[in-house]
Amino acid sequence: MRQTILALTLALSGTAAQAADIVMHRSAGCGCCLKWVEKMVEAGHEVDVVNEADLMAFKAKHGVPMGLASCHTSLVGGYVVEGHVPAADIERLLAEKPEAVGLFVPGMPMGSPGMEHGDHVQPYNVLLLKADGTYEIWASHG
Repeated sequence: MRQTILALTLALSGTAAQAADIVMHRSAGCGCCLKWVEKMVEAGHEVDVVNEADLMAFKAKHGVPMGLASCHTSLVGGYVVEGHVPAADIERLLAEKPEAVGLFVPGMPMGSPGMEHGDHVQPYNVLLLKADGTYEIWASHG
């Protein structure tokens, strides 16, 4: 609970450099989700954190395919942002406004925002999921 309050405090005190309003849904015990929130706040986003009793049902309701799932799901500007997507990729999504479900980083790759552990970086792709279920690489990192 304390970490959630800290994340919300950081979000409310952050400067709103971006117009994005992020609502992140997670399971209450996941700490890396709050680290991702800190990265979004540092980038100028306002973030609300919602603890979901049934996160898998929330993911299913918002079209998150099991093969592309991660530990948290965010709603941003009419898009789904799944997992540890970097702020710059979200900002590009909101600027370009492609016809899509949203951006996805499957799993929890080391070195992605909120998953930093020393110098260890695992290369990963941010995927753009289209309404027809196909996806393409939006960005590559690491």
